Formats: sequence, C-alpha cells, structure tokens
Amino acid sequence: MTIGILTSGGDAPGMNAAIRSVTRSAISRGWKVIGIRRGYQGLIEGDMYELGARDVSDILHRGGTMLYSARSKEFTTMAGLEKAKKNLDNAGIEALVVIGGDGTYRGALDLSRLGVKCIGLPGTIDNDIVCTEYTIGFDTAQNTALEMLDKLKDTEMSHNRCSVVEVMGRNAGHIGVNVAAATGAIDCLTVEIPFDLDDICRKIVEQKNAGKTHFELIVCEGIVNKDFTSDDIAKYIEEKTGVTSRATVLGHVQRGGSPTCFDRVMALKMGYYAVELIANGYSNRIVAVKNNKLVDYEINEALNMQKGYDEKLHSVLRVLSI
Repeated sequence: MTIGILTSGGDAPGMNAAIRSVTRSAISRGWKVIGIRRGYQGLIEGDMYELGARDVSDILHRGGTMLYSARSKEFTTMAGLEKAKKNLDNAGIEALVVIGGDGTYRGALDLSRLGVKCIGLPGTIDNDIVCTEYTIGFDTAQNTALEMLDKLKDTEMSHNRCSVVEVMGRNAGHIGVNVAAATGAIDCLTVEIPFDLDDICRKIVEQKNAGKTHFELIVCEGIVNKDFTSDDIAKYIEEKTGVTSRATVLGHVQRGGSPTCFDRVMALKMGYYAVELIANGYSNRIVAVKNNKLVDYEINEALNMQKGYDEKLHSVLRVLSI
C-alpha cells in the first residue's frame, strides 16, 4: 500500500503532529508514504517525496506544516483535477490523507469523484468545520490569543483604557467567545449572536461610574470589513463613553507557535484513526470529534452538517461582566 498526505488551506499548530502520526502509523504496517508539498497546487505540479520515519522526527513541537500549504485556483478546474489524479496514479498512491478545512474537504470530494480514495482530518484554528466539535490547532490558537490579551491588559489597566481586540476565526466566533470569557471581557462581538454597540457603551459607562477603570471588548473578524473596522468600534466607544479606547488586531500570530499538549495528542489520535480507516477499506471519510470521541462521516454528509455555537457560554460571559 502506498498513501499520500498533504496539508491545505490555512496552517494550524498540530498539523505536524498529524503528519507524523499518519506517516509512522502507515510505515508500521509496511506501507509507503508520499508527502505532497504545498497542498493541491503541489499535487498538480508533482511536488512530492517519500517520507520515512526519521523524516518526521522532532516536528511534534513545531507549529505550521512541514509539508507547506497553499491555495490553488487551478485545482478548482477539471484540468487541474485531472493533472492531480494523473500524478497520484503515476506515484502509485492508492489513498490520500488531506489535512485542512472545508475547502480542503471539497477538494477531496472532487478527487473522490475521479476515483481517488480520500480521508480528511480537520485542521484549522477557526474550529469552524461543521461536522466536528474540535479541529487541530484551535486549542493552541485560543491560548495564544489569551496570552496576548493578558499582556495587553497590563497596559490597559495602567492607562484606564478600553481595549477593542480583534481575534481570528473567519466567520465563526469560537475563539472569540472562549477568550472573552477567559479574560473577563465586557462582551464578544460575533456573527452568531446579535449585539448593540450602544448597549455595550451604556454598560461601560455604568461600570465606570461604579469604579471600574479598564475594559476589554473582543471582536471576531467575521463582523468586520473595509467599511466597519475594529478601529471604528474603538472610536465609537470613546466618543460615546469618554473612555480612551484603542483597537488591537492580533492577526496571524494566532496561527503560529508550538502546539499545546491537547492539540498534539488529538492530532496523533486523528492521524492514527485515518490510517486505520484506510487499512479497513474505508475511503471518502472525514475524521471528526463527537461527544469527545473520534468518529467519521462520509464527505458529502460531513459538508452538509450544521455547526453549533456555545450560546450558553456567551450568556454566561454577559452575566458575569458586571
């Protein structure tokens, strides 16, 4: 058996742990493993090489992905798909493990329609893959954001400010609501829950009059755009409350850094699970977490599921921010 492995879309801490797990689990069965660089674009260009057990040594603690990642417009065309399929056939790859988000899964679905056996692992800091409760990289990203918020609070307290902090997550508020609750923010602005800036400003004024001297407001990137930025929110709060307000965009630093223990262990389990699926004759499946256990779904089913949001945590956040 020869299998391929690639990472696609945005990088996430823990992807290397998954690569290591897939590679060594397959080698332990006597299989050959081909690493594909730069995702689907690298597959189209035939940028691949054999991975041995030593090639994946000392990568557990490293963020990013040793196989690199890229987005590929060419792969969305039939010509691109056919090039990818031809390169898989030429390399003798009988099954392909892909690590990434929904876009990565849609690519795997397209390949499966051409007869390629695919297994998907959820890798994105946003935790926005609809079929799973957890994605590789999410735990590290929220802890990175929390560490930065804690440091920002030091200067915020020193100057009696309101910090408007924009976190990543694309169109999902999972990072935002968790770090908002963990840092004691006054609220979290996210697409899942309605918000009213005037109500937030009134709350700030009330708390200021009661003796509170500093505030944090978490903004999820999904609600901002070129016409409505975190800077605009900070300026509005300052005008309405008289509290000096500054916006901070945490940005791509949230994708980096050494993965947490949780991300590493979950990635190892998922990688091993993926190889077991292949060994048992399964294909076109997505590995997911449900009720804290590993499960798998058919790709089409996985892409059509609904993702939940922790509305209860958001309610608790608002109740406690008094």
